Formats: sequence, C-alpha cells, structure tokens
Amino acid sequence: MLSALVAAASASAQCPAVPEPNTPSAPVPLNIDKVKDLLRGYHDTKYAQDMAAVYAIAQSYVEQRAKEEKSPAVILDIDETVLSNWPNLVSDDFGFIDNGRCDDLPDGPCGFNAWILKSEATAFPSALKFFNAVKDKGVAIIFITSRRDKQRQATLWNLDRAGYEGWTKLITRPDRDDFPTAKAFKTAARAKIETDEKYTLIANIGDQMSDIEQQTGINAGKAECSFKLPNPFY
Repeated sequence: MLSALVAAASASAQCPAVPEPNTPSAPVPLNIDKVKDLLRGYHDTKYAQDMAAVYAIAQSYVEQRAKEEKSPAVILDIDETVLSNWPNLVSDDFGFIDNGRCDDLPDGPCGFNAWILKSEATAFPSALKFFNAVKDKGVAIIFITSRRDKQRQATLWNLDRAGYEGWTKLITRPDRDDFPTAKAFKTAARAKIETDEKYTLIANIGDQMSDIEQQTGINAGKAECSFKLPNPFY
C-alpha cells in the first residue's frame, strides 16, 4: 500500500500542464449581449481547438501510465466533457431551464431534462479520439455524471449513438441523495471505485472544477492527474 501511495504521489508531481484556453475576456463596460456574442464566437472558432489541446495532453499521459499499471482507469464527466449540449445552450440563450418542453429546436426554449431524454447530444471529436485511443491501451473508462438515475437510460442511448462503445462503467447520481454538492457525490463515487474495484485512477477529466476537485474529508478516490477542459458557457 505504501509503495502504491508513493507511486501515485510521484505521478501526481509529474502531471503535465495544459495550455491556457483562448476564452474571450469580458467586455468593459460589461454588457450581457456582447458577452453572449463573444461566447458564440469562441464556440465557432477556438473552442474545439482548446478542447483538443487538453485531450491530446491527457492522452499522452494516460497512454504512458497505462504501460506501468496493472488496472488503470480514467474518470470522465459527460456533459461538456464527452457530449456537447450546444443546441440546448444556444436555444436557451445561455440560461438554464431545468424543466419544460424541448420540441422547437433550434429555437427555444428547451428544458434540460427534456433535452437529455432526446439522447441527441453529439460527441466532441477530440473526446471520442481520446476515448478510443486509451481504451485500445487497456484502460478502463468510467463515466461519473451528475445526471440522475432517472436519466440513465437516455444517457446510455446517447453514449451509444455518439460512438462511445466499450466503456467500463456509468455512474449516475441517485434521484434523491444526501450529497450537498456535485463535488461531494463525485468524490464519493471515485473513492468507491478505487476501494471496491481496485482500479488505479490515473486521470480524471471534466469541464467543471466540481468534476475534479476532492471533497474535504475524503482521502480516497483522487486521480493521479486531473485535466480541466474549457467551458465558459456556464
């Protein structure tokens, strides 16, 4: 156990840095319409490039570590990490509508729950490239998402339709639980994977800090290296 902890600490110390994304700066004076225009422009020009840069660095690291570990695993978030919800985001003008119909795309409004049930989110090309590359190296791929259990079947369909095949496990959040935050839920889920299934979590990738940060008081479940993807949209 001590040697494993030392190896993990050593790997963590060598985690590669990711480049700063090309996200636009907020205009001065602040104007919400200009901010939205900047976000649309970023999505259409630099967003895919920035995503690909992070995934390329993560892939290089994971492929190297996979040669050194018996049971390596990667943790992936879903929304804005492997699946793009851009049609939902723009139809709601970057607001968040939890409930309600989503029948008028590309126009809004589009309730996020209804959007998920459509199973129409598309894969980020760089995410799918990473997924297939590390899977071929024998790395277990585990999705941990804040999507609820009631959305599990739609998520399974969506992952399949988007081309994600051969992953190891999908963990959705219970419809009701006592976790105060997404960070707490995801930390506990990672700890359970590490403890019960004996994987070495060599990387964790997500678009929100809650995807990769460790909940205070839980020592298990921290991946060796975490990779934060750009997401200025929410």
